Amino acid sequence: MLDDPRSNRVKGITRLSQKDARYETGLFLLEGPQGLKELGRSKDLVEEIFVTAAGQERYADLLRLFPASVQVEVSDQVMARIADTKTPQGIVSVVHHVDVPMDELLRLKPKLVAIIDQGRDPGNIGTIIRAADAAGADGIILSADSVDIYNQKVARSTAGSILNIPIVLDQDLGEAISMLKEAGLQVFSTAASGRSIAELDKAILAKPTAWIFGNEAHGVSGQVALLADDSVSLPIYGSAESLNLATAASVCLYFTAVAQQSSH
Repeated sequence: MLDDPRSNRVKGITRLSQKDARYETGLFLLEGPQGLKELGRSKDLVEEIFVTAAGQERYADLLRLFPASVQVEVSDQVMARIADTKTPQGIVSVVHHVDVPMDELLRLKPKLVAIIDQGRDPGNIGTIIRAADAAGADGIILSADSVDIYNQKVARSTAGSILNIPIVLDQDLGEAISMLKEAGLQVFSTAASGRSIAELDKAILAKPTAWIFGNEAHGVSGQVALLADDSVSLPIYGSAESLNLATAASVCLYFTAVAQQSSH
């Protein structure tokens, strides 16, 4: 049992809260049972599972999916140190990085892709990853100046979807958009001044599509927006000035997913 929150072992685990340590080791922390549930389909990604006595009882069925050799019981004090939440759920997994290179994503012949330009808010990015996974998207591409997907808040807010969808990191978006167009995808940039998504014919949305979503405050950068085939907006019918980035991304991805599914 690991019970000393000041031990070198625990310090090594908590170092993974720092980006440099995550990329030195190729590991990140995934907190909570939902992430562990998704790991059940990718057991080779698991390095270690830290769990409290109460967690062992609560998640017994999940833990049976994994060899005892990767499971480490920890005290509540140690869990409080390694967990990122104020009220830990009693289980934190150490997981190998899952991002893929751009050419691997293209080999999948993607039909629906989310591109994130300078996305900085961890909760928003995590929610977009989760929404893209739920919508059946084939991949996500993040610019080099976006938040790190292995940040604990991002990883946790994906609810395990970080393990389910190919994600390309630190990508030059000009290069990525060019490659997607060569692969037959149309590219839409989101902007308040664009034409309403409601005006787009379903036959257009049913085509292989990549959506560009921009920074929470400034939107898609002008240079990147110029590379898109069209600029699209979501209509505001009420009094709200705008939609949250993750909400807007979810709507765009689902509009396209529904059109693509109904065209089959």
